[in-house]
Amino acid sequence: MELANTLKQDGESRGGVLAHLERLETQVSKSHKNLEEPQDAQALEARIHELERLRDNLRAEVKERQARVKASTASVEPDQTLEINEQEILERKQENVKAILQAYRFTGISGKLTSRGVCVCISTAFEGNLLDSYFVDLVMEKPLWIHHHSVPVFIPLEEISAKYLQTNTQHFLFVLCEYLNAYSGRKYQADRLQSDFAAFLVGPLQRNSLCNLLSFTYKVKLEGQSFPFCARLLYKDLTTTLPTDVTVTSQGIEALPSTWEEQRADHENLFLTKPLHQVFTSFARKGEKLDISLLS
Repeated sequence: MELANTLKQDGESRGGVLAHLERLETQVSKSHKNLEEPQDAQALEARIHELERLRDNLRAEVKERQARVKASTASVEPDQTLEINEQEILERKQENVKAILQAYRFTGISGKLTSRGVCVCISTAFEGNLLDSYFVDLVMEKPLWIHHHSVPVFIPLEEISAKYLQTNTQHFLFVLCEYLNAYSGRKYQADRLQSDFAAFLVGPLQRNSLCNLLSFTYKVKLEGQSFPFCARLLYKDLTTTLPTDVTVTSQGIEALPSTWEEQRADHENLFLTKPLHQVFTSFARKGEKLDISLLS
């Protein structure tokens, strides 16, 4: 019994000592930690500064690379892409012009490819008569532009080009062809009037460069009487071969007899609806003989 109590007391005593030792170790450990904390804090702070420095360096490098990439993208790649796109556009335009020339080869428009682009030839005609030809040398660049041409200066080529050349080459050629054909047609009529009916005119035919304003005096004979008329033809629409405004007046007589007034009105209508040489031909067919004797 005593031995058991002794062992029990001894165990309790040992347990108390061990517990105390554990407490002492814990306190010592805490003391060491407290002593080491300032050193760890300093090391940690130094590490933080080092990481911040590395971070700043990395950020600077990233920004520098982004700037280089951006500059490269802005200055090289878009230019290359743009150059490719422009080349494709120019090639498509060239093919389009070739197709236009093939489609219009029976309408007076023809052409051939050149080292710069294409040279277009516009051959004009009126009433089946081949007249003058004009050329336009187009350079297939961006923007598309005219290198040389033989279009008369009074044809509004610059205006037509500004409207259609960059957006619709086909329409540009079509409109230019209209202007040139109309001009050639008006000029042809004026030339025919002077050459075929010069003997029937009183004085010279007056016309401007565009042949869109003509004035002349002529005489017709009706019921044994000859009478002079003054005609003024204005072509406001430069793409047409017939006048838009016609004025026929009597010369030297204020009040016309009713028969002559009817003829004057008929003449105005004829000039509005028929070419000049056809009008004078129709006079003869209707019995309105041109009075040659009075013109000599």
